[in-house]
Amino acid sequence: MIDLPIFQVDAFASRPFTGNPAAVMPLDQWLPDDIMQMIAAENNLAETAFLVRCEHDDADYDLRWFTPTVEVDLCGHATLASAHVLPFDDRIRFATRSGILTVEKRDGKLWLDLPTGSVEPGTEPGLLEALGLRENTPCFLGRGGNGAAIALLENEAAVRAVDPDFRALKGYDRLVMVTATGDNTDVVSRVFAAYHGIDEDPVTGSAHGSLVPFWANRLGRIRFTAFQASKRGGHLVCELSNDRVILGGTCVTVIDGRFRI
Repeated sequence: MIDLPIFQVDAFASRPFTGNPAAVMPLDQWLPDDIMQMIAAENNLAETAFLVRCEHDDADYDLRWFTPTVEVDLCGHATLASAHVLPFDDRIRFATRSGILTVEKRDGKLWLDLPTGSVEPGTEPGLLEALGLRENTPCFLGRGGNGAAIALLENEAAVRAVDPDFRALKGYDRLVMVTATGDNTDVVSRVFAAYHGIDEDPVTGSAHGSLVPFWANRLGRIRFTAFQASKRGGHLVCELSNDRVILGGTCVTVIDGRFRI
């Protein structure tokens, strides 16, 4: 029997039961891929992050992310959660499928540095229908991060009212987002990741890799606040810095234990 450390962390949260939960498992060495996938399925959270000390000078840890069904190229909230449970002074670096990601401590928050994902006007057949939206709803597509499809809505009430057909959304290899200007924050959004085994993701860092440049252009400024209006909900401070997105938030550890296989 192998005894492994495991933490469950609510990311982009200031108290338990909000934000996006992630499992974080620091390892001495990589487990077989199929075992990590089974662990992620057992955890049944949006993401399980696995970390191993990096052997190269450009990063402190190698980091991989698994949903209950697949390994993904980019996950923001589980990266923030990983930094939350690891000891470091001012800055920690992760080597990932999406390059080097860093997290810094500043102003009482953790600040995650992600690559941007640009989008262009466009749509895919049936996508707006799967979201229950009108065919003339403005839509934007990009391939950054885990792929982006953004539907721009009139207001926050419209975002909250979206009732997708999740079975239909499973056919789209994208993070599907609906967004608008917010009532109490600059921006509000919801994110659906049915293709990745997650109908609605509570708070999605990787999605903001596309949402931040999208909204920076429309708001005319590079720093703003955002709220992801899932059932759990989560607040982010967003910055656009050249070709990088900086997301600020806090985390809460809710479980500190052992995983036995």
